[in-house]
Amino acid sequence: MTVPAAPLDPVTLEIMANGLRSIADETFAALMKSAYSTNIKERRDHSTAIMDPAGRLIVQADASLPIHLASMGGLMESLLARFGGELRDGDLFVANDPHVAGGTHLPDINMAMPVFFEGELVAFMCNIAHHADVGGAVPGSMAGGLTEIYQEGLRIPVVRLFREGVLQQDLLDLILLNVRVPAERRGDYFAQIASCRLGRSRLTEILDQYGIAAVRDGFGQIVTRTAARMRAAIAGLPDGVYRFEDAMDDDGMGATDIAIRLTITVDGGDIHFDFSGSAKQVTGNINVTRNATQASVCYALKALLDPDAPNNQGVLDLPRLTVEKGSLLDAAFPAPVAARANTCQRIIDVILGALAPARPEAAVGAANGANTTAVFSGNDPRTGEDYVYLETLGGGFGGRAAKDGKDGVQVHITNTSNLPVEAIEMEYPLRVLSYGLVANSGGPGRQRGGMGLERVVTPVGHACTFNGAGERFARQPWGVFGGGAGATGAFRHIAADGVTARLPNKPIGVTIAPQEAVIVRTPGAGGYGAPAERTAEALEDDRTSGKFDETWLAEHYPQAIETGGED
Repeated sequence: MTVPAAPLDPVTLEIMANGLRSIADETFAALMKSAYSTNIKERRDHSTAIMDPAGRLIVQADASLPIHLASMGGLMESLLARFGGELRDGDLFVANDPHVAGGTHLPDINMAMPVFFEGELVAFMCNIAHHADVGGAVPGSMAGGLTEIYQEGLRIPVVRLFREGVLQQDLLDLILLNVRVPAERRGDYFAQIASCRLGRSRLTEILDQYGIAAVRDGFGQIVTRTAARMRAAIAGLPDGVYRFEDAMDDDGMGATDIAIRLTITVDGGDIHFDFSGSAKQVTGNINVTRNATQASVCYALKALLDPDAPNNQGVLDLPRLTVEKGSLLDAAFPAPVAARANTCQRIIDVILGALAPARPEAAVGAANGANTTAVFSGNDPRTGEDYVYLETLGGGFGGRAAKDGKDGVQVHITNTSNLPVEAIEMEYPLRVLSYGLVANSGGPGRQRGGMGLERVVTPVGHACTFNGAGERFARQPWGVFGGGAGATGAFRHIAADGVTARLPNKPIGVTIAPQEAVIVRTPGAGGYGAPAERTAEALEDDRTSGKFDETWLAEHYPQAIETGGED
């Protein structure tokens, strides 16, 4: 065994850091390839990480979700407070509760496995996976119309699922008894378990190579150099006070135009985010816990200042936050939080809007600002077994200083993949009638905003139930520096006779009969810069792309009227 002298030199540190990142990336891939549900194996709605014995985040897989950035820290805080002196080799802990176990919503199942080497606790292998159902009042555990955490699914505090390597079967039985499609849930649980075990094995190889002292020193240096890097980036912002506000469409329970207000103070390398004046927590499930707000702030800072900085505790500890307990952004028990990602997206919009004047070269128009959720469930006539198909669909990404916005992508804090039509139709008794971009949905500008998506789904040979959660269905995603707003999204029901009716923004328990369908339309995104500044070449590309019609172009681009007749 080679044991480098501590502290590590920069070259050895970089080699070790890359080795740790490779562990996180490999365990991410292992979880994805082992999972049963399409939400994990296809859409990649999961994250993996290495934490140190104090619960600090050291490494997160590159493909992980930014919204999970602070969730693992919340789990570790609860785990160490409850079991810190009782950890044993072979233990594995599971939790999901946002109010008592540091999660952000119940479908995200957190796992943590302590890693021992030569009898000493050295690290934790952690992961989070979004399960397609965790019980509760509605299939998918994500719909609107719920008013307390009890209705959203099974709440799991931090408990041992494995005790010194032995599965606690009675606990697993209890969990699986309270969820829909338990065989799929069991498969996803064991994919997470396998990921933790693989990470423990790989981390032991690193420890064999470098020794405990060097690895601990490496952990510390990884965090401190990231913090220094981010603080230097903040110091590059002009000192001052920056303000912005926006609002959520609604909570699905009658509240509308729910305000998020922010004041950012930059002073040298220090930055303070003050959300005072934001709305109180609401009845519906768009509330977020403080650690979800923290993850949103940290993501936005990285995106604006240093996108290549690694995700670790050095990023998490940097910004100071003022968030009122009992508000929309730091909800108190028993507030429902299942649709918290929609609110996190709006938090990010507000941060980007506030700091746009400070970093115009990095600013973007508001993206689709949502985590548009569609859940189809029922009994599969082919097998006689129940199914739950959950997906969150992307939309437009905002126009940028030098480029148009991206079309039909997941944005900001979600980072999941598209579920292919082939996978939907193979796995579920559903047919996708159409899937494509929404014409005219990108906001006009010198650089236009990205386009939203539209998917039309019908059940095959049975009636199914549709639940959903939408945002930016009422309030358009705004543009920056004179850019225009993008289009809103919508859920619609197509009856058997072809008549189309709009559904609520947060529909719950909608029956879709055979020969009927649901339209899921996601928002576009805002543009960047004045539309009058868009070049003739770009307008010609718009025309030939088929994404915009001539009437829309003439309405939003004055120069299009002059050139519209030319071929």
